[in-house]
This record gives sequence, structure tokens and C-alpha cells, in this order.
Amino acid sequence: MSTSASPSRPLSTIEGFICGGTAACVAVTVSNPAEVAKTRMQLQGELAKKGTERVYKNSLDVIAKTYRNEGIRGIQRGLGPAYIYQILMNGSRLGFYEPIRKKVNTLIGAKPTDQIPLTSMFSGAVSGVMGASVGNPFFLIKARMQAYSPVLPVGAQHYYKNSFDALKSIWRAEKFRGLVRGVDAAALRTAMGSSVQLPSYNWTKNQLVSRGIVRADSVWTFLASSTVSGLCVLAMMQPTDTVLTRMYNQPTIPTPDGRHVGALYKNPIDCLWKTLKAEGPLGWYKGSTAHLLRIVPHTIVTLTANDIIVGLYKRVRDGHP
Repeated sequence: MSTSASPSRPLSTIEGFICGGTAACVAVTVSNPAEVAKTRMQLQGELAKKGTERVYKNSLDVIAKTYRNEGIRGIQRGLGPAYIYQILMNGSRLGFYEPIRKKVNTLIGAKPTDQIPLTSMFSGAVSGVMGASVGNPFFLIKARMQAYSPVLPVGAQHYYKNSFDALKSIWRAEKFRGLVRGVDAAALRTAMGSSVQLPSYNWTKNQLVSRGIVRADSVWTFLASSTVSGLCVLAMMQPTDTVLTRMYNQPTIPTPDGRHVGALYKNPIDCLWKTLKAEGPLGWYKGSTAHLLRIVPHTIVTLTANDIIVGLYKRVRDGHP
């Protein structure tokens, strides 16, 4: 992604991966409580008709009750695997986006520096799927840890002492298949979000700079561009995000041949359809307020921190004061 007006040497893929992962870890520390709220809201009333008793009234009620009953540890459940996931996911998404976009531009005969909407969306989707695939086991663990509550449970409950214990438990029960459970839903969700995240960020940033509204290296440029990007991501990925949470958290049942399959859903499309039948179209948008509280600040902090970190790193690397 375009990070600075500086003529210094561009980041390598590895440098971009590290800077992107670091920025995302800063962001997830801020956004994780909203992610816990989103996860529990998405699981509340799962496949139940309207009128069933609700544990939580809304996203803020989730945070308040979780903090009151489980303390700071409760509202930051899943933070450990969230850090690992963010390094793998956003390191890949932010690190591989530009190399892929430039290569695709070259293949179609365009200049590598050209900002072409279709190639930008394609590159964002591909880099997002790459990140979602390598980070899937840790997103799975994170979602299950965030759903777990010893006081006010919703959905299936999976208790793990820590990430290592979770990996051991899942491997012991389901082997490799358990660690990649829900990867199809993760790829779909991330492809939709990533296809608009960096293109919308770069487009907004270019518009602000080219029209002389703000400087390219201004924090206000980063904040405004990342805010637009966060809203675009939210609009694209909310239904698939609900599907992903439910696919990850559903209980499993053993089959005669020794495999474990989901007890509620066969695949993401089946989850979308069953949710629609049981809960109506609004079932797809459960937790959308919490998702807004999570995705917009997360995107703002990730992309703003990434630009700042990249700028600082380049100055140190290139020996500039």
C-alpha cells in the first residue's frame, strides 16, 4: 500500500509483513473488548425464533456485564491468540498487497504505480485470503475463548486455559481438520473485507492529497482515509462475519469413520440459509453495533499505525533523522 510521499526505497515483502503485523497488534489491544461483545451477540439466540430470552440487551450491555462478572480478563478474552492472528493475518494482508497489485498491473500491461480499482480489489482479496488461511487456527481459538463465559454463557462453550492448551485439545480431538475448521468461511469473510479495505483507503488518501486538502504525511490524512476504509469493510463483511463466528464455535459430532463434523452447519452457505430461516435477515447482522465499534477503530488504528510505523522504520533504515 502507498504509505508515504518519501522517495526512499520501498519496503520489501518481509519488512511490510513485520510493520503490518506490529500495527495490527496495537489495534487489536484497543478493539478486543468490542470483539468479545460482537462474538457473544452473534451467538446469542443462535437458530432461535424471536421472543426467546436474551442474556445481553446490546453490545454495551455485553461489555458492562462481562466486566462486572469477569473483570478485565473477561473483556480481553482471546487477546493472546488475537495477537498471533493479527501478525499472520494483517502482516500478510498489508505486506503482500503491494507486491501482488504491482505484479497484476504489470501482467495486464499497466504501470505498477497505477491505482486501478479492479486490480486493487483483486490484490486486496488475494492477500486477505492468504492471511486468513495461515491465521485460521488462531482465529478459531480466539472466537471460542471470547464466546466462553463461566457466568453468562451464550452458544456452545469451549474452555481452554490458554492458546497452547487450545491447540493441544483441538489436535487431540480432531487432528489437522479441527485446526482448519471454518477456513472456507474465513476466506470468504476476509476476501470480502480485504477487497475494499486497502483500495478504499488508498483511493481516499489519494483524493485528499491530490486535491490539496491535506498533506500525504499528515496523521489527519491517515485517520480520514482509514475511517472511510473501516466503514466500507463493515458494510461488506458483516453477514460473513456472523457466519464465521458460528462456524467456529459450533459443537462437533463424531462420524462412524472417525471424523468430526459440525453439529449445526455443513458450510458457510448452509449457515447463512439456516440463520435466515430461523432468525430472519436481521440474524445476519447480529452484533453489527459491536462490529462497528470494533472494525472502524481497528481499521483506523491499524492503517494509521502502519503508516506511522512504516515512516519511522524507513527513517531509521535509511539513516534519516
